Amino acid sequence: MRAVTYDAYSKDNSRLRVGEVPEPRLGPGQVLVKVRAAGVNPVDWKVMAGGLDPMMAAVFPVIPGWDVAGEVTAVGPDTREFAVGHEVIAYARKDVVNAGTFAEYVAVSADAVARKPASLGWEQAGGLPLAGLTALRSLDRLQVGAGDTVVVYAASGGVGGVAVQIARYRGARVIGTASERNHDYVRSLGGEPVAYGDGLAERILALAPDGVHAVADFVGGQLDTTLAVLGKGGRHVSVADPSVREHGGQWIWVRPDGAALAEVAGLVESGAVGVEIAGTYSLDEVGAAFDASRSGRTRGKLIIVP
Repeated sequence: MRAVTYDAYSKDNSRLRVGEVPEPRLGPGQVLVKVRAAGVNPVDWKVMAGGLDPMMAAVFPVIPGWDVAGEVTAVGPDTREFAVGHEVIAYARKDVVNAGTFAEYVAVSADAVARKPASLGWEQAGGLPLAGLTALRSLDRLQVGAGDTVVVYAASGGVGGVAVQIARYRGARVIGTASERNHDYVRSLGGEPVAYGDGLAERILALAPDGVHAVADFVGGQLDTTLAVLGKGGRHVSVADPSVREHGGQWIWVRPDGAALAEVAGLVESGAVGVEIAGTYSLDEVGAAFDASRSGRTRGKLIIVP
């Protein structure tokens, strides 16, 4: 099968290659998925740069990619949850960095898999798993509900956009940070946009003078602002800054979870959540997709279509 690989860590795209590799072996409790679309996440190029090496071993050559939407083409022994032909989605992170989703096929633990929302096309479905799970897990940790005022950093990004929608579905008021050009988009999701940059805390407090109930940080580097805008008893989480734990916050590391992903899929089917596509790329264009992701200026999700 064709796949993207790299044979050593690199902070640029110089080690990326596209070529033939063996099709994945299918083990017990796994499904083999023909990849129709795979979302690009910042963690993909951060892993390629060695950013997770202290936490996860890499077996080279590595196929990058953790998101997938596709069709089940085979099931392993004792895998009764899915059948050949099922359309599925998964956050397909493994215990080691090796056999990812930027390929024509990927083997995934059935525990990480959920049925694809019928209302989504392949590209949108491919961008849902990690963003959806991260948003859901973060808002669950924050116990966001009706009447809360929540700040979402990077509200126009892949994770932030989903978080805005879920928080609004739960009845919360959402203040979302975004560049000026994405303010209308944040409004379309139900959020109240504020611009990045100096004076961010003051702009948030102008909208919520008594402070906010919760902050969801999906970008990092905002701890001072977070502490300045939280009201009494406020909660905060970050997926990018572990130091929040030293200031009463929670750091989120998202695990593959098919049941939680099915919950996200249900929100999509109900019409509460949609997925914005920023651009699609072939396997040969993964380097360009990584460059777009590194820019930090994308609205929604970048998608690889094998």
